[in-house]
Amino acid sequence: MGKVAVGAAVVCAAAVCAAAALVVRHRMRSSGKWARAMAILREFEERCGTPIGKLRQVADAMTVEMHAGLASEGGSKLKMLISYVDNLPTGDEKGLFYALDLGGTNFRVLRVLLGGKEQRVVKQEFEEVSIPPHLMTGTSDALFGFIADELAKFVATEGEGLHVSPGRQRELGFTFSFPVKQTSLASGNLIKWTKGFSIEDAVGQDVVGELTKAMERINLDMRVAALVNDTVGTLAGGKYYNEDVIAAVILGTGTNAAYVERAHAIPKWHGLLPKSGEMVINMEWGNFRSSHLPITEYDQSLDVDSLNPGEQIFEKIISGMYLGEIVRRVLLKMAEEAAFFGDTVPPKLEVPFILRTPHMSAMHHDTSSDLRVVASKLKDILEISNTSLKMRKVIVELCDIVATRGARLSAAGVFGIIKKMGRDTVRDGEKQKTVIALDGGLFEHYTKFSSCMESTLKELLGDDISENIVIEHSNDGSGIGAALLAASHSQYLEAEES
Repeated sequence: MGKVAVGAAVVCAAAVCAAAALVVRHRMRSSGKWARAMAILREFEERCGTPIGKLRQVADAMTVEMHAGLASEGGSKLKMLISYVDNLPTGDEKGLFYALDLGGTNFRVLRVLLGGKEQRVVKQEFEEVSIPPHLMTGTSDALFGFIADELAKFVATEGEGLHVSPGRQRELGFTFSFPVKQTSLASGNLIKWTKGFSIEDAVGQDVVGELTKAMERINLDMRVAALVNDTVGTLAGGKYYNEDVIAAVILGTGTNAAYVERAHAIPKWHGLLPKSGEMVINMEWGNFRSSHLPITEYDQSLDVDSLNPGEQIFEKIISGMYLGEIVRRVLLKMAEEAAFFGDTVPPKLEVPFILRTPHMSAMHHDTSSDLRVVASKLKDILEISNTSLKMRKVIVELCDIVATRGARLSAAGVFGIIKKMGRDTVRDGEKQKTVIALDGGLFEHYTKFSSCMESTLKELLGDDISENIVIEHSNDGSGIGAALLAASHSQYLEAEES
């Protein structure tokens, strides 16, 4: 009897020991996996580092590339496109002006009644129209015919007090957010379609000419006064409300910048110097690249898998289209190499671009004690439900690393523009105010991104200079901005001034 009891006890003890060994082995294995996951995160954090010295190198490289792009066509990764806008709005503009904003699968038509310095924008109205999918791959005549018809319907709804003066033609600012080789203020040839459009017979054609022909076919008496890029429109809108605005930056799905250059500082400009002595330059800064940019393996693989490998490198590390995707790629590596989400890789985590930047922002801004927003996003988007608080904290930290790098590099880009314009020093004790107009959903809605960007710019400028440099949110540059540029380049201005 005693032997049986002893035997049973020994078996029990052995079982307990075996179970304990399993627990210890499981803990060792899981702590080993956790350590591997943390090693992946720490290595990524190190590679994303943006110490102030590196940001100064990025800003200097931006300034050098700006000079090179202004010197000759193709002289730099920065295109530094001449916009032909040499008169930004002053606030004195009066009258009724139209805008057409075509940048994707929808377009907007707007009208704005301007009342001069005292009244500014008296009234504005707009309508948004979806483009039927078949027109995105049809003919140029069909697309522009559809747009002209919708524009004519909108014109027909002009209400009380919203009419152009008798004997005057309606004037329109046309925002066209596709690659164009601009040939004058109101003409530009389409280089290529993007965003799902593919209309072969429009490539190489003057898009203003195509729109004008379509308006003439239906007897719509309207003149395109300016063909503008949305960033140039943002600059115009900013300048209209604040005369100290000298540059505009868009931080949204994509990113770009435009600024006011002295006309004689553009060696590649061979035309007559404009009366104003100034010219707005559309930098196309998303294509900036430099050996000083902190590029990681995840950025490299994202670039290789993209529709435009080797292009838009700056955009791919700072803009809203890509930030969430970078987070997904790091999480995927943690899942594959460190079983971060358990023994199997969550299938949804393997889907490119499933984690969008608004999701990332919501997780990054989660202030609940148990990070329940993070938990719900992981469950809803990636179908991952069994996360611990410790894991969720790691995910918030990952969002912070990606957003901080993007925000600090954006600030370095802005600092590069300020340096190029000579606004980074106090001259003869005079304190010149410099305002940068910013627009785009990333800047507007991702608060931690925008506040990090602004504090980094202050750090780069130093206390003395940063007092005189202001970032201002400028809304709807692609709409109102285009109408304002039609007004500041109106064919009737000379008549009014004389």
